[in-house]
Amino acid sequence: MTASGADLPRLSRTAHGRPAAPVRIIHLGLGNFFRAHAAWYTEHAPDAAEWGIAAFTGRSPAAAESLAEQDGLYTLLVRGPQAPQPEVVSSLSAVHPGADLDALRDYFSRPEVAVVTLTVTEAGYRRDADGGLDLRDEAVRADVAALKADPRQGVVTTTPGRLVAGLLARRAAGAGAIAIVPNDNVPHNGAMVSHVVADLVAEVDQTLQLWIDEHVSFVTTMVDRITPRTTDTDCADVRSLAGVDDPEVVPTEPFTEWVLAGDFPGGRPAWDAVGARFVDEVAPFEQRKLWMLNGSHSLMAYGASILGHETVADAIADPQVRQWVQEWWDAAGRHLPLPEAEVTAYREALLERYSNANIRHLLAQIAADGSQKIPIRATPVISAELEQGPASPGALRLVSAWVAHLRGAGAPVTDTQSDLLRGLVDGSVDNGVDRVLEWLGLGDKGLAATIVQQVESLEAQGKEVQ
Repeated sequence: MTASGADLPRLSRTAHGRPAAPVRIIHLGLGNFFRAHAAWYTEHAPDAAEWGIAAFTGRSPAAAESLAEQDGLYTLLVRGPQAPQPEVVSSLSAVHPGADLDALRDYFSRPEVAVVTLTVTEAGYRRDADGGLDLRDEAVRADVAALKADPRQGVVTTTPGRLVAGLLARRAAGAGAIAIVPNDNVPHNGAMVSHVVADLVAEVDQTLQLWIDEHVSFVTTMVDRITPRTTDTDCADVRSLAGVDDPEVVPTEPFTEWVLAGDFPGGRPAWDAVGARFVDEVAPFEQRKLWMLNGSHSLMAYGASILGHETVADAIADPQVRQWVQEWWDAAGRHLPLPEAEVTAYREALLERYSNANIRHLLAQIAADGSQKIPIRATPVISAELEQGPASPGALRLVSAWVAHLRGAGAPVTDTQSDLLRGLVDGSVDNGVDRVLEWLGLGDKGLAATIVQQVESLEAQGKEVQ
């Protein structure tokens, strides 16, 4: 019975963790990364007892329903090179399905709520190709119509819609200033969220923008902690190590990083006491992570999955894949505004993290939503290469692997723009590469021949391992 957890208790605040803190933070996106990252920093802050989080799911209510059964508690399972270490995280004082708009508006209306954090993935912000809000998106249009018809109770479903609905409620309540803190891998994410919110406000109620300008800060962040999807093995390990049946286990690595720039007019937890860094400019750290970590992750997700690998640890153990990654790092590292010694140390740390076989970071998971990732992970590196001469083959292989992926090799295509992408690569490799390069803003740069050659080589290797 123990193996299944049927005779083990669920987590509860009467037996585990600490009492629920008063809600002062709203979070949108109740996924594993948030629970391993911002919720962990809040848990370990010395003033954690003053800062509870009310967290909302995205589309599915499942996580909120499951967490509610154990008072918002969950086990963080830190998997390093040695034995895994479980710890109970108590910082979620309330959990709600994303559709619970009454609760969302209520929290936004409370003066003591000072921070809104978000982890909704790049696709969750509903941006168009120019970086603004995609006003052609059906869900966005529905949110605009709902808020125009009923600003106080209109039913919204998108992240920008939920933010604007909350800010309308906060203004109506006179609840004062608040900080919005996105924690997704998007360059200049604070300005990005400000942009999509402003675009939606312009469609709904232009007077709200004046209030936002005076009362809302948008904080820019860089976040890092490899956090794979939960497996049955993770839950079984927690049953064995901690003696509880927790279906909401979150596995993660020991390493974590959080860099923030911006104002918190209503205050914030003492995250800096547990390692978060508050800086004037996030861009160098953001660029380092996006290019070196996220870029190499995408390269492995598309390229290594074609070779039959399933996880990052499997991929980096393959000498060919490791060489691809090193060549990508050579190209990206040349253009980072950081000392060479720091870049070298970061590369070494990444290799150690990637080689941690106790973290099963699935390549198929990383491969999702490439349409949002490739333009900010690959295009800037290639553009920087072109400014100093021809782009190296190592810089181009990420785009080549993505094209091969879109053409059906390796990990399955999971993308909000899958129909558009399939249209881009339809037909011959040559035509597909030309269309993808044009879509990335890299057409007529003399890149096509090398990329076509790399795509054909990848597809041939993929057929050999099938």
